[in-house]
Amino acid sequence: MSRENKACLADRMMAGDTSAFRDLVEAYKKRVYGLAYEMTRNHADAEDVSQIAFMKVFKSIGTLKPDCGLNAWLYRIVYNTALDHLRKKPFFPKAAAPAPAALFSDPPDPSLGPEKAAEFAFLRRRIDDALAKISERERAAFVLRHYHDLNLKEIAETLGITLGSAKSYLFRSIRKLQKELAGVGLCLDKGDLL
Repeated sequence: MSRENKACLADRMMAGDTSAFRDLVEAYKKRVYGLAYEMTRNHADAEDVSQIAFMKVFKSIGTLKPDCGLNAWLYRIVYNTALDHLRKKPFFPKAAAPAPAALFSDPPDPSLGPEKAAEFAFLRRRIDDALAKISERERAAFVLRHYHDLNLKEIAETLGITLGSAKSYLFRSIRKLQKELAGVGLCLDKGDLL
């Protein structure tokens, strides 16, 4: 969704256009689920968090400020909802089965063939396993940057942290992922990822 479309959608929602909320859900449901899954590492919890987050979005539409980006505002609600959900659970596993990559990242180009598609799926599973081993904030910073294409300012707004902290969490996540993925032969270049 283009920046203009996001601004228009935000304006429509703040003006009370009820169809705008349906458009928001349709445009963001996979991304919201993806972030919820990356935070909870569980499909059922991710579905619950997604539904609760969208209810919170509907109820708090008046808190969206024109100068705040729609992405950052929405992802902050999802992130906080996921953290609240995790805090309420008496026990939750640190890692679960990886989410299907097609839910929130681009699948490989079908013209690559089955061998490359299998390689892509293998690498994605390894990255998901590595992400499960880092802190919530580091994981959130990485996922928001590389799965949801948020810039550092939007990541800072989403997580409620300073720009410097967002850079630090992103840098640490990349450094830790490099160590985890070293045996796979996958090299993450910090310059390309930041």
